[in-house]
Amino acid sequence: MFLCTLALLVIGVLMVNSAGMTVRPVPDGVAGADAVVQGGLLDIQAVITSRASVYLVMAVLAMGFASLIPVAPLAERLVPKMHAPIGYVCAGLFAGVVIMLALLALVYVPGLGRSVNGSSRWIALPVAGSMQPSEIAKWGMILLMAWYAAALGPRLGRFFSGLLPAIAAVGVVSSFIVLEDLGTGVLIAAAAGVLLLAAGGRIIHFLIFVPVAAVGVLAAIIESPYRVERVLSFLDPFADPKGSGYHMIQSMSTVAGGGVAGRGLGHGIQKFGYLPEDTTDFLFAVICEETGLVGAIAVISIYLIMGWALVGIVREQKRPALRAVAVGVLAMVLGQAMINLLVVTGLGPTKGIALPLLSAGGTGWILTAASLGLVIAIDRASRRDRAAEATGTPVDLMGFAAAAGA
Repeated sequence: MFLCTLALLVIGVLMVNSAGMTVRPVPDGVAGADAVVQGGLLDIQAVITSRASVYLVMAVLAMGFASLIPVAPLAERLVPKMHAPIGYVCAGLFAGVVIMLALLALVYVPGLGRSVNGSSRWIALPVAGSMQPSEIAKWGMILLMAWYAAALGPRLGRFFSGLLPAIAAVGVVSSFIVLEDLGTGVLIAAAAGVLLLAAGGRIIHFLIFVPVAAVGVLAAIIESPYRVERVLSFLDPFADPKGSGYHMIQSMSTVAGGGVAGRGLGHGIQKFGYLPEDTTDFLFAVICEETGLVGAIAVISIYLIMGWALVGIVREQKRPALRAVAVGVLAMVLGQAMINLLVVTGLGPTKGIALPLLSAGGTGWILTAASLGLVIAIDRASRRDRAAEATGTPVDLMGFAAAAGA
């Protein structure tokens, strides 16, 4: 887990610096080969002193700190025992939703909220520049759903007093996020749904909400003309190659331009004013152009290895609360990566979803790394439990034996 995370972060630092290269104006009297000078050259000093490198250090520190959290005793204190009153559990769920909505609403506070490209997704910070509250809500929702599922135990299989309150909470938070960011809202709802299903929710109950969710997504698309344009451009990007289809065409051209071996690190062409959002949402296209099919396969392989490790941790964990957290992290990281890869390669409509631990973004790197560090702490708890069982020491599963069996 740690090596995969570190590998992605290092690749992210290199590629964000490469994609961020610019062309300086031509000085007077300069001609020939020296007429075009690339600014921000991709040398070791520039990479080490870049903002991306600072975020890498912060992400690794966050991951290390999270991996040392005593998750088993913490879960025992925070998660109610079996048969806790449903009113108490729903009150905790309601409090968590209110906190997340208050945090998300900060983007609309004058002087605090920051709008980029017409979307209000950021809040300005005095030192760090800006951050996206939706990133905090994304991981906060995973923790909240894990807490709720573990607190209910087998009762999550019920509809009105089990799954319905959780779906309502996810729907409210996701709908609020969809106002500005459809992709993140859908991602949160999907990851939370996977978590609840793995924790004991019944498939038949989930199917009841599928039409409601589909209608909601359709309404969100129709309500925003730019979202309709993105869907239409996905169906036929060449119908408006200089308008709505420009982004997808440039992305596919960038991916195809690398061939098998790529143009070479730092030698990409599309990043110089052709490919929009090259350091963020479409960084994978730059990776494909500069490192080719080899680099693309390497990046995808790292995600697959990370997913394999996450699945192993989930299978070994017997504590329902911790197992639910690990499932949520698995669904969130791999789901986000899959959406981004589909968009960049032209297999999905253009959407502002970053590639985890690669696309530029300090908040995303730090919180994602911290979440993966939490999974490492969960794995450590599993190892301690197995060691205790081997020596005959009783293992406290927080009274959730019935839930674990379910």
